Amino acid sequence: MTTQYGDQPTGQQPHGAPQPTTTGNVLSIIAMVLGVIAIIFLPIVFGVIGLVLAVIAKTVRHERLAVPAIVVSAVGLIGGMVLGALLAG
Repeated sequence: MTTQYGDQPTGQQPHGAPQPTTTGNVLSIIAMVLGVIAIIFLPIVFGVIGLVLAVIAKTVRHERLAVPAIVVSAVGLIGGMVLGALLAG
């Protein structure tokens, strides 16, 4: 948008202009994959790393998929430990 006095920008965006997007959901997707892997292999390692990445994605990067990534990582961590305990006993 420009003013009537020339091509000086007003700092306003026209109605319906797209808002700047976030950086993506890379950390959230990695956290989800690690959460799924944690169900089968080394839940304490993969589950904790996935949970940390998901929390970073939520607090620092404000990714859209961060909350589902936290859930998947937590379920992978706890579910993997329970499954390991059931199979070991």
